[in-house]
Amino acid sequence: MPDTVDITALHGWIREFARLIADHKDLLTELDAAIGDADHGINMHRGMSAVVTTLESESPGRPSEIFKRTGMTLVSTVGGASGPLYGTAFLRMSAIAGDAESLDGTDLAKLLRAALDGVAQRGKASVGDKTMLDALSPAVEALESAIEDGQPLAVALGAAVRAAEEGRAATIPMVARKGRASYLGERSAGHQDPGATSVTFLLAAAATSLS
Repeated sequence: MPDTVDITALHGWIREFARLIADHKDLLTELDAAIGDADHGINMHRGMSAVVTTLESESPGRPSEIFKRTGMTLVSTVGGASGPLYGTAFLRMSAIAGDAESLDGTDLAKLLRAALDGVAQRGKASVGDKTMLDALSPAVEALESAIEDGQPLAVALGAAVRAAEEGRAATIPMVARKGRASYLGERSAGHQDPGATSVTFLLAAAATSLS
């Protein structure tokens, strides 16, 4: 039987992501202070706290409902670019999940590919622009490759996390071409992108909760 992820595990994924954001909100804000508006950690913490409250009060019963509630809450509570981008990611995952009651590794890879495509379209960004895509894109590619090779979900998600971490680190020498950081030009080099950092937490939370 293939690895499957049920509704309880998906709730756990969102809660673990919220916990990692809360634990690292100061780091995210510090990173954003160097090249942005110094609010990424604050905004994401506020948004994910609201998401957890929403899911606990409404208790969605299907994957698509969890992702939809998460996306809509982030859009309505997170300021700056993060709300629309993360909101789009989760709403795209909701659309792909459809009426499924549970998900397997192939499903998760499709969901995250849809999230990646949504973020790229919404932000009009590409890999190399020093954005969250620089961590998300290699993570999705690593997950897809591992699943196609028949690797267990835990192994596949571990590969995705490592790829996200490498992508996150690769943003440090980059010159930003999108977002607030792009206004700094060459001065944006030498700083880790906060969006790539928070999306790495999203993958790490998945590896912890969905394996």
